[in-house]
Formats: sequence, structure tokens, C-alpha cells
Amino acid sequence: MRLIRRFLGTLLWLSFVSTSSAQDRKAANPAAVPPNLLVLVHQEIQSGKTNERQKLVAAVSRACDRLDAPSFWIDLQSLTGNRETLTFDLFDSYEHLQEANSGWRQFYAAHSDLAQTQGQIDSLVSSERTIVALRRDDLSASVENIDLSEARFMRVMEVRLFPGHESDFAESMKLRSEARTNTKAEVPWVVYQAKQGAPSPTFLVFLPLSELKEIDDLLLQKEEILEESEGEGIADRLKQIAREAYASFESNLYVVHPETSHVPKEFAEGDPDFWRPRTAPEPKAEPKPDASNSKKKTNVKPLL
Repeated sequence: MRLIRRFLGTLLWLSFVSTSSAQDRKAANPAAVPPNLLVLVHQEIQSGKTNERQKLVAAVSRACDRLDAPSFWIDLQSLTGNRETLTFDLFDSYEHLQEANSGWRQFYAAHSDLAQTQGQIDSLVSSERTIVALRRDDLSASVENIDLSEARFMRVMEVRLFPGHESDFAESMKLRSEARTNTKAEVPWVVYQAKQGAPSPTFLVFLPLSELKEIDDLLLQKEEILEESEGEGIADRLKQIAREAYASFESNLYVVHPETSHVPKEFAEGDPDFWRPRTAPEPKAEPKPDASNSKKKTNVKPLL
């Protein structure tokens, strides 16, 4: 019951509260809209190996920025729940996913050094779970206003349903969306439905955040807005759906790691200083002394 109450509280203030985030202040980057198909890879890393994994993935990511890599991803690190990494792989369709899988085989065949590095990364993983999910615009709110290039944190809510209750979840999200419209709230969210990798009917609700302060704003305003805008009938129906339809609920917070992400150039243009910062130039080598004037000659290779 505690999980159900927490779920109700989380989604209620997700639905009704309006905040003035960076996403509201400027037009969203059309190249950074949530993808139609999402591949989520949860990985737990061996104890003491997180930094090593970070360095290896950063090397692969920067190489993929230079080369024609087959697909893109956003890399996140958990701030709550189990200590894990979450890769947020972006695809347009299942056909795009299939093409990427074939493309990666060719990519690694052409770049054996990166294939070896990827093997080192895989050896650091202690457990892994992959979910393939489709975007549900009918259950989302203002997806076109979500700019993932502005996201610095991601709140991920995973809702597992008892079999046969998908329509109840859809009803609850539509009730919240209607209430959001009536109260002119501006917080957008995007919902995905798991198609593979989940043991029961599962929906994922994503709330991109530009800063953690937005959570403070949500918590401070939750009770006041609920009292003003939430009718008893709707509240009772939402509680009933939670009791009867939800098998489990988990809400966690992640931080975005740009150095281990690989995003399209158009995506990165939303904030290039964050996604692809310029690296400091290497210091120039000091000129070598003329060997002919030296008392002792040394075998120094010329700088290339």
C-alpha cells in the first residue's frame, strides 16, 4: 500500500504542477524529441569498477562522435535505488533497430580496437536488463515540448500492472492529462509501453529535468494545487485504479552523463557546451636542442 500511495502522490504532482524550467523558456530542439522506440539497458557494474567503466565508455563515445556509428544513446547514472547505469538508446522504429544491430557488427569489424574496448566494458557488468518500449503519445502530455538536449536529470517511473489492466492505466493517465489541461499546467511527460523485456504489462513514465530544483517546486506546490484542482470523484477513481491495477511501482532519479553519451550532431546543437565540449589543446612540445651542438648525442625520434 505504501508503494501505491507513493505512486499516486508522484503522478498527481507530475500531472498538475506548473514549473518554469529551461524547457518552457525556449522552443524545443526538434532533433531532441523523445524517440518513437526506446531501448533501455539497465546495468549494474562490479564493485569498484564504476570509474574504470566510465573511462572506457567515454573513449568509445568520443570515437563514435568522430566516426559514423550506427546508433545513438544517452548514458545515465542512478542517484536513487540500486546503483546502476541506464542507457537510453534512441530509435525511430524496429526497422531502425534492426539496421543498427547489423551496423554495429560491421562497425566493430572495421574498428577492432573499439570492439576490444567494448569487450572490456562488458566484462565489468555484473547484471543487465534490457527493455524495448514504444512511445504512447495518447498517454503522454506535450511530448513536442520535451527537449532531451536540455535534460540534466531524468525521473523514471516504472509501473507494472496486473494482466488485463492496461486500459485502467490508460484511463488514469487520460484523467491526469485532462486535469493538467484544465489547470493550464505546463510540465510535459512522455509515456512508453514495454513490448519486450518486462515480465508483466509495464509502462514507463519519463520526466526530464533541467535542474533538481524543479523537484523542490513540485513538492512545495503539490498539496495546494491538489486541493484547488482535484475533484473528489477523480481522486477516488485514481486510488481505485491504483489498488486494483498496479502490481508494483518504482520511481528513481538519474543524472545525465554527456561524456559517456553519443548523440546526433543536431541533438547536441541544443547545448553543444554540455554535450560536446571543446577539449583543451595539447601543449606544444618544447624545441629539442640541436644535436650537433650537444656534447652528447641522443637518439630522439622527430615529433610527428
